[in-house]
Amino acid sequence: MGRVPRRASRARDRPGAVGDAIGVRDPEELEAAGAPAAAEISAATTLGPIHLTVSDLARSVAYYGRAVGLETLERGDGRASLGAGSRELLVLVEEPGAGSGAGYTGLYHFALLVPQRADLARWLAHAARERVSLVGLSDHFVSEALYLSDPDGHGIEIYWDRPRNAWEGQVAARMTTLPLDVESLLGELPDPASEPFGGLPEGTTMGHVHLKVATIAETIAFYRDVLGFALMAEFGSSAAFLSAGGYHHHLGANIWESAGGGAPPQGTAALRHATIVLPDDAERERALGRVSDSGQPPQENAAGPTVRDPSGNALVLAVA
Repeated sequence: MGRVPRRASRARDRPGAVGDAIGVRDPEELEAAGAPAAAEISAATTLGPIHLTVSDLARSVAYYGRAVGLETLERGDGRASLGAGSRELLVLVEEPGAGSGAGYTGLYHFALLVPQRADLARWLAHAARERVSLVGLSDHFVSEALYLSDPDGHGIEIYWDRPRNAWEGQVAARMTTLPLDVESLLGELPDPASEPFGGLPEGTTMGHVHLKVATIAETIAFYRDVLGFALMAEFGSSAAFLSAGGYHHHLGANIWESAGGGAPPQGTAALRHATIVLPDDAERERALGRVSDSGQPPQENAAGPTVRDPSGNALVLAVA
């Protein structure tokens, strides 16, 4: 297949406009190869809030409110909690002047899953009116997705899942990346130009997180063989997608911008940690036990027991 390109081009003058954005692509899941899907982790495992370092908290809070449509739930002492409805989805911690995370391992993007296709259409209509810059619009067979980037370069995906019975059992064979049919998506709305947008809807969740890693083999060995996620699909040695409970993916990992790279140093606008949510204490202890048995004693911090993948990406194991 050759080298996988970066997420999308920024060549257009007005990438936020719907007409300008047609055909822009994100290569997250191009032609995924088959992989065995057997998981030890609980099928009820989900993802929780993503914690990020940002260089200017006021700027980031304004961006996530205006452009993305997240509500500020709490703010103070150099941090802010953002979400949809009462659900916390994102925590921002300010480190003034933090530098770019480009070239390091860390976050490729976090993905906000909206409940209905009309919710995605409503967001796209909002982005067109407000000239929110996009870096990709894709049809992945399992989902339809829109991509953007925050002021510090943290990647964001907003997506809708097609009904599970349309793709279950076909992820490895059919998960792909095609241009999004923007006309069809906006056809969900009576009048996209005047459709009101009140922010991301209640019921929005953290659908998945996609990580930059140093190597794929070590990443699979950790997430599949230690934590117990099922390997759903992979691109040879360049990317892999894993999940719990047969979902298309809760975790993505690639080396497209980070092959052989190290973890970001202090003072970088980067991923602080992702959150893996287990259904109960017993399941969390089982997962922590597997990590301990692999030779990595979990660390305790205020957010909960924390482990790191081979690329240094931190994961808090929480309980629902």
